[in-house]
Amino acid sequence: MKRSLIWFRNDLRIHDNEALIKASQADEILPVCIFDPRQFESTSFGFPKTGAFRTQFLIESLQNLKKKLNTIGCDLIVLKGKPEVLIPELVQKHEIELVFAHKEITRDEIEIENTLKDKLGSTLIFSWGSTLFHINNIPFTQNEIPDVFTNFRKKTEKQAKVRKEYEIPSSLQLIDEIEKTNIPSLKDLGLEEITIHEQAVLQFKGGEDEALKRLKEYFWGGDHLKNYKFTRNDLLGANYSSKFSPWLANGCFSPRKIYWEVNRYEEKRKKNVSTYWMIFELIWRDYFRFSAWKHGDRIFWPSGIQGKKRDWRHSKNDFQKWAEGNTGIPFIDANMRELNATGYMSNRGRQNVASFLAQNLNIDWRMGAEYSESVLLDYDPSSNYGNWAYNTTVGLDPRNRYFNIINHAEKYDTKGDFIRTWIPELKDVPGEFIHKPHKMNPEKQTLFGVEIGNEYPKPMINLEESYEEIKARD
Repeated sequence: MKRSLIWFRNDLRIHDNEALIKASQADEILPVCIFDPRQFESTSFGFPKTGAFRTQFLIESLQNLKKKLNTIGCDLIVLKGKPEVLIPELVQKHEIELVFAHKEITRDEIEIENTLKDKLGSTLIFSWGSTLFHINNIPFTQNEIPDVFTNFRKKTEKQAKVRKEYEIPSSLQLIDEIEKTNIPSLKDLGLEEITIHEQAVLQFKGGEDEALKRLKEYFWGGDHLKNYKFTRNDLLGANYSSKFSPWLANGCFSPRKIYWEVNRYEEKRKKNVSTYWMIFELIWRDYFRFSAWKHGDRIFWPSGIQGKKRDWRHSKNDFQKWAEGNTGIPFIDANMRELNATGYMSNRGRQNVASFLAQNLNIDWRMGAEYSESVLLDYDPSSNYGNWAYNTTVGLDPRNRYFNIINHAEKYDTKGDFIRTWIPELKDVPGEFIHKPHKMNPEKQTLFGVEIGNEYPKPMINLEESYEEIKARD
């Protein structure tokens, strides 16, 4: 093989990259990443498909990938356009023999892959590199993927092995006649510049180096892994959870890298329920991806994979209150304000805001999923839509599940510090009223410096009444 092309998609790393290893067998290589304009259009409900936080993280990841390729004698060519148009042109122009890429499994990506297959035929070769367990090693065919996570986890843990990581290529030779390219800025892509919010739990920055740095710090420097299971539902600070998800979503490191580092940690320091729980969460991530492989477009349907019919509401006014963090329910509002300011939200927060929108407000869950797609740093379609559907009764959990918002708020933000961090209007409200500020009489509102209905809104619904409506719905 004289010349190969590797198309970087959601695998922006040089370690444990099967497609890169295969492409590196050629005498000369063309590493390509393509900004597809369709990724910067609007979703079906009118949100920017890829917002500024996620785009900035992607830009930083590509800058680092370019740097990493430079260290092994190569470069990254960054283009703007449709991959199914540009890649065949590159193949013809530069006499490329084989094109390598990692396989994706959701609708938009598959449509592009199929068009490329029609044009390139056997020249196009896909690898699998996005999950902890390789698709050829799980003990299920596509149609056999269980619809209950526990069944998937137990059989996979027992019968599947995690493969070893691929080595980093020692050197690569870029095709000589390739012209250098620049990575676009937010402005080039029609987006406004962002600043990192001072209250963000972590100063997220894209790239393989940053991913590996975070892994090292969380496991070894701060020794946080040993307590992961017991702190992962906290809300404030950098180290209550790993925060690996943005780097995983962009493929800045692989799930296998984390798995084998957990194994090393267990050998060198400690093996306990927390080290297992880190792997447990990676299996959850696998499960959403393999379930998307099984169910296809149904993960995007309003009725979900269960085909559950609901008379969804589409109130723009109520949705806006939720999206802006002005529902009058402090725990919901604090989480949404954190998301809007930083592009990140805790797992506990995500579950509660999803339940509130789709269950308490009975608003079409896809509106929330699309909003998350736009704003979240760690968006990937399988996990995003899978989690939203799971939390709104149309996904993998057959129960009519919903969250008691106040109970969760009192359990996970007992003193109200998280709420005061993101809702400064309530900064002087004592713990007695922090989760239900509307319960304060006018005298107490004056005493604690907030007028409910003015500085901070009254609750947009009666939560207890809405729970009764949820129960009656099933």
